[in-house]
Amino acid sequence: MTDPRHSVVRFARLSHEHIPLLLPIEIETYPDPWTHGLFRQEVENGASHFVVATIGGKIVGYGGYWLLLDEAHITKLTVDPQVQRCGLGERLMQYLIRRARRAGAVVMRLEVRESNLPARRLYEKLGFHEVGLRKGYYAKTNEAAVVMARTLDTAAPQG
Repeated sequence: MTDPRHSVVRFARLSHEHIPLLLPIEIETYPDPWTHGLFRQEVENGASHFVVATIGGKIVGYGGYWLLLDEAHITKLTVDPQVQRCGLGERLMQYLIRRARRAGAVVMRLEVRESNLPARRLYEKLGFHEVGLRKGYYAKTNEAAVVMARTLDTAAPQG
């Protein structure tokens, strides 16, 4: 694959056909990976806005949010470990922020592992701030989740 920093990233709505292709990334990335069934729910849930990011037809990341009234709640943001630290997470988040804003969201929230400092720095760079802590949120590891949020109005940092 060419250098992801200079590659065209295409975004497509998650489909049933994508799920078997992203499961290996999911399993490699998380101690408590989502199952095929959880991804299937994202395809079938009308509140879900879930996309895959591809370079040259290969899935390099995925993520999405649920739109609940005027709030976009990030359900997942994942970059293939083989291409992490190349700016793809930021590009994916910027895409989700733009889509959520166009869909009428005025705030975006997410949870992130307390120990995931690179992700927390990315979210801060994109205008998110800490609004809470959920102790023991991740059942398999008993790790806390940092709750972060940002407004999506035009005065907020443009992600």
